[in-house]
Amino acid sequence: MDCEKRAILVVVLCCAGLIVSISGCKREKPRESHEERLHRETKIAFTSHKDGFYTSSTSFTPGYSDIYVVNVDGSEQQKLTTADGWFFPTGPWSPDGKRIVFYSNRDANSEIYIMNSDGSEPTRLTNNPSDDCGPAWSPDGRKIAFLSDRDGNLEVYVMNADGSEQKNLTGDPASVCGIAWSPDGRHLAVVSRSHEDANSEIYVIDAYEGEKKRLTATADNGGQPSWSPDGEKIAFVSHIDGNAEIYVMNADGTEQKKLTNNPAKDSKPSWSPDGQKIAFDSYKEEGGASEIYIMNADGSDKIRVTDNPAMDTCSSWSPDGKKLAFVSYRGRLWWGSWEIHIVNADGTGGQRVIKCPGDERPNLSWSPFLTPASEDE
Repeated sequence: MDCEKRAILVVVLCCAGLIVSISGCKREKPRESHEERLHRETKIAFTSHKDGFYTSSTSFTPGYSDIYVVNVDGSEQQKLTTADGWFFPTGPWSPDGKRIVFYSNRDANSEIYIMNSDGSEPTRLTNNPSDDCGPAWSPDGRKIAFLSDRDGNLEVYVMNADGSEQKNLTGDPASVCGIAWSPDGRHLAVVSRSHEDANSEIYVIDAYEGEKKRLTATADNGGQPSWSPDGEKIAFVSHIDGNAEIYVMNADGTEQKKLTNNPAKDSKPSWSPDGQKIAFDSYKEEGGASEIYIMNADGSDKIRVTDNPAMDTCSSWSPDGKKLAFVSYRGRLWWGSWEIHIVNADGTGGQRVIKCPGDERPNLSWSPFLTPASEDE
């Protein structure tokens, strides 16, 4: 009898141990795909007159341009601004994706504002009778560079992200346009009209001291500087050969190299997040519509990623570099509509995100990821 009890006890203990062992096991969470993370943790900000109205079957009256955000799949569209003014996000997302900077004439002249990414707590950062525009976040999110004509011509200013300590960096009678922060936040690439030859040239400015160095010396206008993610190169557009082409140079202006060779024009170079590719707009013939292309950073292996008889332009990389969002004009040439589309970086898998009625082209920007990637991604 004792043997039978001992046998039963052993069986019971073994079963209990098995149950404890099973209950103590943690189920491994399925790894999230890049596609799932893009849909869960990023949004696209855009400007639109979409709340305008049709006065007839063939006439659309745009309302004021406002800022919207939308999920990558087109769902949960949210209007962030409602005011009598024009809104233009220019690199609007803060590096952590939590805030949006923009400029607006809602208070009678163009001023710079900031708000949370859900539209809450809009705050005016500048306040002067002149125009302030073109804000751009520093890579660490602590500073905002912007353009202002408060001293008589457009100059580069830098301020803290709360609007304090506004400082004129250029102090130059030559007008400046276009601002691009270096990835380390120490310099700004800008386009300024040269005193020597009246051409628009690219300069690099120390973001703290304002010291300026000229990088280009072309026979015609240069512009649209875009830093590589490692800060070693700057892509830009130049007309030195008679039409707009894309070039790349070292960050100190040396070794300037032509990347495109098109009888019409190429423009708007934009580096992929890993620095291996450059997306750009290209017009295959003068007067034709632009399409979006991607090439290697050395100019090789150009791939056409859009094919639309009207226009595709203004691409914005997804934060993982696998997709591009862009603005597209679809429909009949004189009566179509602007739309936002997404396409894989190889040109496959195109989809429409949202339609933006009206004749004013939307601006758009893809947000960064809201949380850092895990080590196993």
